[in-house]
Amino acid sequence: MNFPDALTAALNRKEPAIEWLVPLLESEGEELQTLILAADRLRARTMGAAVHLRGLVEFSNYCRKNCAYCGLRKDNRKLERYRLSRENILDVAINAARLGYRTIVLQSGEDLSFDTESMAGIISEIKARTDLAITLSLGERDRNTYAEWRRAGADRYLLRIETTDEKIFSRLHPDDNLEERKRCLLVLKDLGYQLGSGIMVGLPGQDAVSIGKDVIWMHRMGVEMIGIGPFFPHPETPLRNEQGGTLDQALRLVAVLRLVFPYSHIPATTAMGSLDPVGREKALQAGANIMMPNITPAEARRLYELYPNKICLDEDADRCFACVTSRIISLKREIGTGYGHVIRSERKG
Repeated sequence: MNFPDALTAALNRKEPAIEWLVPLLESEGEELQTLILAADRLRARTMGAAVHLRGLVEFSNYCRKNCAYCGLRKDNRKLERYRLSRENILDVAINAARLGYRTIVLQSGEDLSFDTESMAGIISEIKARTDLAITLSLGERDRNTYAEWRRAGADRYLLRIETTDEKIFSRLHPDDNLEERKRCLLVLKDLGYQLGSGIMVGLPGQDAVSIGKDVIWMHRMGVEMIGIGPFFPHPETPLRNEQGGTLDQALRLVAVLRLVFPYSHIPATTAMGSLDPVGREKALQAGANIMMPNITPAEARRLYELYPNKICLDEDADRCFACVTSRIISLKREIGTGYGHVIRSERKG
């Protein structure tokens, strides 16, 4: 299928199919700009001008997993490890509410020292002391743990699938299982979490067909928040010598996802800003509607090294909030004043 027909299929809300996803995912030059413009127009109609801010708290860089791309992998002996205390996490959350955030994202490596009970206590206390929505991104746990955290007050959960290609997944996750990751996502959905997932782009062995299959899988899952990150080769990982992903790849996918998921939340990620000083702004103009300023204490922030050359490592939470707000306003967009919960009553995809 040619690009114009593929774009028409997307705009007509055709069921996602490889035949029209691939031409969009391979678009370049003027076609890519046409795709981005179409996605931005759809974002304006379905999600409005608001950009919702999620304050990101990276509270531990310990991880039990050995993912081949991640700087937090357990075999990275050069990384200085840290854990924020319960009191530190609560202080950060209270400050986030003071600054005007409506959501915080509690994220860590798969650190089992933050067990079911301890995390439930943290979630409950944040809910008791603030009016924040809570997104968790803590990896794979069992159903009982997810259920306890949901009862404690967690609203959303982000667990990126990274890829649905079994061969690529196995290379990325030598001590993990694709079906287990999918099972966790199904459990989260069943428990009523607002469901977040997503993939990396620019992975070794990945092509437009494999990404198209990822998009189709996420559509069938009914994913409501979709995080996209370009692949960065980290020097302390087995994939250190691979070529990294590009901003164009990430923007192209953001635009395609907005067309396929008109009512889902899509962030302009820090990783995009790490590739280009205005990468996040470009993502907001390609269909994204979320930004996630880092509010982790500065002394810990530099140690949460998922990938190298990460931006915004030295700014405190107040400066980060002011910076991100000014960037959004410069695009003639608005700061979202609500929680930015998912839109389920109007969603059609």
